[in-house]
Amino acid sequence: MDSNLLRTFVAVAETGSFSAAAQRLAYTQSAVSQQIAALEADLGTPLLTRRPVALTPAGVRLHRHATLLLVRLAAARADVARATVPPGRLIVGLTPLAWSPRISAALARIRAESDRLSTRVLVADRDRIVTAAATGEIDIGLVDGFAAPSDPLPLPEAGAVGVAEDGATVAVPAGHPLAGRASVELADLADAYWIDAPAVTPLSRLPVDGLRSGLRYEGSDVTVLTGLIAAGHGLALLPTGVVLQQGRTGLSGVPVPRLVHRVELLRAAGADGPATRLSELLAGP
Repeated sequence: MDSNLLRTFVAVAETGSFSAAAQRLAYTQSAVSQQIAALEADLGTPLLTRRPVALTPAGVRLHRHATLLLVRLAAARADVARATVPPGRLIVGLTPLAWSPRISAALARIRAESDRLSTRVLVADRDRIVTAAATGEIDIGLVDGFAAPSDPLPLPEAGAVGVAEDGATVAVPAGHPLAGRASVELADLADAYWIDAPAVTPLSRLPVDGLRSGLRYEGSDVTVLTGLIAAGHGLALLPTGVVLQQGRTGLSGVPVPRLVHRVELLRAAGADGPATRLSELLAGP
């Protein structure tokens, strides 16, 4: 199976449209149709229905394999490319709420140890950072999320290492009726309006169903998100430390029991040197 055909198939499966897949891949729609037909001929079975566009049972099975194959191919390409990368490069990817002064200090220490180190920091949502670590686009990935105190984050890649943990707090405006409460259960806030911020604290990843989004924030700037909360546009679940830092800006917080905010470290295969040093600094006490 040709990887280009698989990439086109995944694009159609994810967008649900030949035209949308063509737009994503910068192909013509007829080229997408031809590639899907070639893949179906190779496998000897239909993979997609056309009207409407949907996966057949065989297509569902192939999609499961294709996404993993494409990630592994990208990882292999990146690993080979590392052989030609000059020494002294460090690319760190992280989710917005994974950032902390400790990470900043660790980066400063590594840069002080090697004045010729070329460093880049990428901030993006969790899926992007996990994929970038798996494919070798970045050397170190730091991702965050909320979980029970004894549970790791549900990441697709094994081998993540916990590097930080904080309490979980519902952020509310300073004058909100919940402000000052000792604690609150998320399930008790199903009637409240929440801010869905997919790149920062997505509602879909909170350990409770039924929360209503009153506003969707598409950015990744935590300061903008806390400003929206303080102005009364909705609630959000944040690390306790972030709420305390923003308290002077009209934000208050209510602790959520039996829930913690975790930051975990992912290291790209083959990444060494500065990446190893950063891993040691962040995973250590």
